[in-house]
Amino acid sequence: MGAKDAYTDGTYQGEERAAQLYSDIDLFFGPKIGSKDISKLTDITAVRRSVRNLLLTNFYEKPFHPEIGSGVRDILFEPMTPISAYILTMKIEVAIENYEPRVRLVGVRALPDIDNNSYNVTLEFYVVNAPTELVNMEVLLERLR
Repeated sequence: MGAKDAYTDGTYQGEERAAQLYSDIDLFFGPKIGSKDISKLTDITAVRRSVRNLLLTNFYEKPFHPEIGSGVRDILFEPMTPISAYILTMKIEVAIENYEPRVRLVGVRALPDIDNNSYNVTLEFYVVNAPTELVNMEVLLERLR
């Protein structure tokens, strides 16, 4: 039995699969130009929005999936120290690696802004469909109360 025989199930066609198009609806519900439909986000923009939503989602907020979330809000109410910044980066890395399979994470940095009680978080990652384009994303995490 050769290596090619191992792929005799229905998914192997003898050619490479086309890259999958990632798309999500625009949560700002902006209208599509020229119609009354809601516009959609595609590829890197959709993945960036998904990563941002994952970071801002707390555990037990998503109906029927209490395990999905990042838990970064717990850190925002702790005193700002280098250790809390490190814990914040670890929570972000774990959440992205566990719940966003479209992302290949390169690095996460959380810089505390003590004067404004916030963290400037910088994420660097590759999208699986666009492995040559490094995405640099910045998110401001601050507590609201």
